[in-house]
This record gives sequence, structure tokens and C-alpha cells, in this order.
Amino acid sequence: MESLVLTARTPTSLAVALALGLAGPLAAQDSAPALTLELNAQEQVETGCKLSFLARNGHPTAIDKVVYETVLFDTTGQVERLTLFDFGTLPAGKPRLRQFVVPGLQCDGLGQILINGASTCEAGELGASACIEGLGLTSRTDVEMMG
Repeated sequence: MESLVLTARTPTSLAVALALGLAGPLAAQDSAPALTLELNAQEQVETGCKLSFLARNGHPTAIDKVVYETVLFDTTGQVERLTLFDFGTLPAGKPRLRQFVVPGLQCDGLGQILINGASTCEAGELGASACIEGLGLTSRTDVEMMG
């Protein structure tokens, strides 16, 4: 988090607003997750359930490789399986769609997906925590994303 230095030249109303945390755009920038995963779609295919994720890397540099340990829960909340999803390279500032077919899984039986952690995170100078700290998770389907 960047520190803000107030000086005698800072207008009083701005200084008070900043001190009280009322500077909306500045606060919004700090709270936005740098890396987001959205479950965008799911489709039943012959061999299983195809899951489509939209990944957005808001970090200043690329993530060279990220593999997430993922837990799939059925609609009753029971663990269906534990698996690894290899998202590969995520360039900075560019969305990437990644699709995974989960063999033998019926899409209508999937209730929740838990991103349990990053089993691999090669993120250069960003460090290994760049793949999981503050990860934003959303879903455009009925399946809930958790992390």
C-alpha cells in the first residue's frame, strides 16, 4: 500500500477527506484484486464437464505459470474430487480464457468450486504469493466460487 504524505499545501478539505478514507477512487484502486478468476461458463460434453474460466492478471508483470489446487463440491456440499487446474502463463493486463474438461463429471451435479491454493506459482519478482493473496473469485454460473 502506498503511503500518502500531506503537506501544508494540501487543501484542508482534501486532507480531511483522505484522512477519513473518503477519497473514493484512491481507495477503490487499493482494494481491487490484482488477479481474478471468473467461472464464465460450464458445458456438458461427451467426456465430462467443460469449465471455462476467464483469468485477468492486473499485476504489473506476467505470471509465468500458475497451477491451482481445486476442490469440486457436488450440489449437496460433499467433495466430489480434488484436482489441479494448470492456467499456464497469465500476461499482465490481458484477459485469458482457460478451459478444463473434468472427466466423468456431470455439470448439473456441480455446486461449488474451491480454489484451495496455488500448487505452482512462478511469478518472477512478484513472488509466489502473487497467485493467491487477494485473489478475486466470481462466477457467471450457478456454481459458487470460493477461495
